[in-house]
Amino acid sequence: MIAVDVTLRRGDFTLAAAFASKARILALHGPSGSGKTTLAHLVAGLAAPDEGHIVVNGVRLVDTAQRLLVPPEKRRIGLVFQDALLFPHLDVKTNILFGRFFTPKEERRVPFDAVVETLGVAHLLRRRAGALSGGERQRVGLARALLCSPRLLVMDEPMASLDYDRRQEIMTLIERLRDEFAIPILLVSHAADEILRLADEVVSLDRGRIVAQGLPSETLAAASRLVEGGRFSLVSALEAEVGAFDPRFGVTRLEHPAGEIVIAAHIADGRRKVRALINATDVALARRRPQDISIRTVLEGRIVAIDEDASPLAFVQIELQGGGRLISAATRLSVAEMNLTVGVEIFALVKSVALDEREIGPGA
Repeated sequence: MIAVDVTLRRGDFTLAAAFASKARILALHGPSGSGKTTLAHLVAGLAAPDEGHIVVNGVRLVDTAQRLLVPPEKRRIGLVFQDALLFPHLDVKTNILFGRFFTPKEERRVPFDAVVETLGVAHLLRRRAGALSGGERQRVGLARALLCSPRLLVMDEPMASLDYDRRQEIMTLIERLRDEFAIPILLVSHAADEILRLADEVVSLDRGRIVAQGLPSETLAAASRLVEGGRFSLVSALEAEVGAFDPRFGVTRLEHPAGEIVIAAHIADGRRKVRALINATDVALARRRPQDISIRTVLEGRIVAIDEDASPLAFVQIELQGGGRLISAATRLSVAEMNLTVGVEIFALVKSVALDEREIGPGA
């Protein structure tokens, strides 16, 4: 549980944010300069608010009315930054053990061996931290943060400097941390795909103010204008059951009440929930169910919002049959010529080859 109500003024910028959440992973999202990193620093104790309070798991860390300001080393908050900030002249084991230096012995509840095994760093323990790759540094940084037995993990853009494959690796590890150690996580990210895959809830900020809070699939859609990278960074996440794998054609069929989602890969054997990420630019629209086309994924739904302004683009939000939302990036021309309005029944079309099997994560 985290509860925040703070105000901070720095020159022309004012952060005024209030929220509460019980999410396992809460994401702070917004464009550069929106205040998300500043807010994370206030929680971690790297900055102090002008006024307000911060409570983590029932422990009051800040209360300006009572002149309470717990120093960062006593907050028991694990920090993971874009740069892992390791001691390069020390070996990995020493770097990891430094994480529990400020934690009282009676409160050291996260075992060293379990962390090392979960994060796969046992073979790195004798290596100098300065000789690690980017992905290895992040894993060691996560291990160090966990060893302080934190009340909360604060991750500030932990994957921003990594390539695609390393990002997927770190996201998988974060999912394991969430599930195996039950430590709540505050994740700062501007990347919609990271938030949709990892977060249970998202707080979106713009110019120091909270503009939306809720489920990632709904909140990111409502804050679509704030997505950095424009239409190419706007992503939806759909929960589906893994159906049959067709070895003849090498495709897996995911089952959703709105229709079948066909992935050009072998996802898994058996039936389990997964979360598929779908780029808004890969979603086409049709007023009637199409026939004689190569697209295998056709999902039925209803338009619930159309976000458009003076630009050539429109973002069409679709509520799918059986639950879930999908966003389609279209031109305002196509919206007008198809006479698309809120309430219209619609078919969303997604090419199988546009779905990246590496971005299929576990469902809730």
